[in-house]
Amino acid sequence: MSLTNVGGRDRLVRAVLAVVLAVVAVRALGNGNRKAGLLAVVGALGLGFNATTCFCGLNEALGIDTTEE
Repeated sequence: MSLTNVGGRDRLVRAVLAVVLAVVAVRALGNGNRKAGLLAVVGALGLGFNATTCFCGLNEALGIDTTEE
């Protein structure tokens, strides 16, 4: 089992999506839409975690490795 399976462009895309979802969450929560805001927060946290740690449990389960060797 590898401790890293997210790298390169995959990591960058996850980081950008995390930022976008964080902005969506702030706007949705500011407009009173709690359900959409909380879903966006969860998505932002998940993608941010993946980008920061370079590990994705779903990639591990599917046998996907996007790191360069």
